[in-house]
Amino acid sequence: MNLTRRRIFEIICFNLMRSKNKKIALIVAAFLIIGLSFGLGVYFGYKQRPAIEKVGNMVGKEKPTALIQVDFNPFWQTWALLEEKYVFPEKIDRQKMIWGAIKGLTQSLGDPYTEFFPPEEKEAFEDEIRGDFEGVGMEIGIKKGILTVIAPLKDTPAFKAGVKAGDKILEINAEPTRDMTLREAVSKIRGKKGTAADLTIFREKEDKTHKISIIRDVIKIPVIETEEKGDVFIIKLFNFNQNSVFEFRNALRKLIYSGKNKLILDLRNNPGGFLEASVDIASWFLPMGDVVVQEDFGKGEKQLHRSKGYNIWQGRPLLVLVNQGSASASEILAGALQDHKIAQLMGEKTFGKGSVQELAPVTDKTALKITIAKWLTPNGGIIEEGGLKPDIEIEQKEDGDKDFQLEKAIEYLSKKN
Repeated sequence: MNLTRRRIFEIICFNLMRSKNKKIALIVAAFLIIGLSFGLGVYFGYKQRPAIEKVGNMVGKEKPTALIQVDFNPFWQTWALLEEKYVFPEKIDRQKMIWGAIKGLTQSLGDPYTEFFPPEEKEAFEDEIRGDFEGVGMEIGIKKGILTVIAPLKDTPAFKAGVKAGDKILEINAEPTRDMTLREAVSKIRGKKGTAADLTIFREKEDKTHKISIIRDVIKIPVIETEEKGDVFIIKLFNFNQNSVFEFRNALRKLIYSGKNKLILDLRNNPGGFLEASVDIASWFLPMGDVVVQEDFGKGEKQLHRSKGYNIWQGRPLLVLVNQGSASASEILAGALQDHKIAQLMGEKTFGKGSVQELAPVTDKTALKITIAKWLTPNGGIIEEGGLKPDIEIEQKEDGDKDFQLEKAIEYLSKKN
């Protein structure tokens, strides 16, 4: 596999198209079905030939070995029956049927992060990853088959409306989410500034269902905040985008000038972002060459991403705050610091987004987002689904504007020498 671009996607990833590296992959099965769209006009002339031969000839390729035993006749038979018998022939859009067939391929995998984007969805997705979008401002994903909030982004409409990490979204605008794909859910939640997205959510901690109406707005994604409490310096990192590395260095300068020697790195409700950013930030705490994360492509193929060795902290007290909204790049950073015993994790179990996606062009106007690897912590821990377990478990308590977890973290770290 030609590895020329690497990126992390979070249920909705930010700034993907600005990444410096790009990976292009040919997904044979999807490519074959795409080829059908150019060859359907000659289908009936091929009717008596084996289905796999029809497919191979239409794309001008030899039959892939893996497909030799695949029977495409049911596909062709279904197509022919629809053309022949469907009572509303004016509703038959052959191009949409092809897009639907490809979506069926991806959905058959049961992986919510592998999905096909027809032209209109690809355009919307590119708007999202550039950050040029209006909506409610939260990351969502599929967890154990349920549409789940990864994290509301700070100071966005979702955050202000009281949406919390871990909320299960049961309905969007009164429509059940049970059979929705991630992409369909995103498209229904997004919308024009000033309009409402009505959600029905279930909150496990309260064992209660809530109806929340969120007024959409232009979403501006924050990066970082710093704070000082006694002898403790706090860095709150909200995402890993193209500005995070620069902003984190500025935060470290403030830390050094403050004279504080105890640090809390707050990754709560940070849904992730760029792999490169997480590796660079981890490098401020790890010696040169230490493994930050393993990228497992399956079949024994792994790539190790290592620290650049800035390592300015060197043994001073460090605590990392995490919760259900800490995902993807957040879990990579937290897992590396935990495995190397550089920091303890405090808070709640993380989300468990440990897979790697790439965006592969299918045609000029369509694309396939496909899972191509999974993340492992330096010691081989699997992030996907299970998430990271904190060393010190502290649940957040609802008490007005008080941040119970942060207060406990400051109290704990203040006692450290």
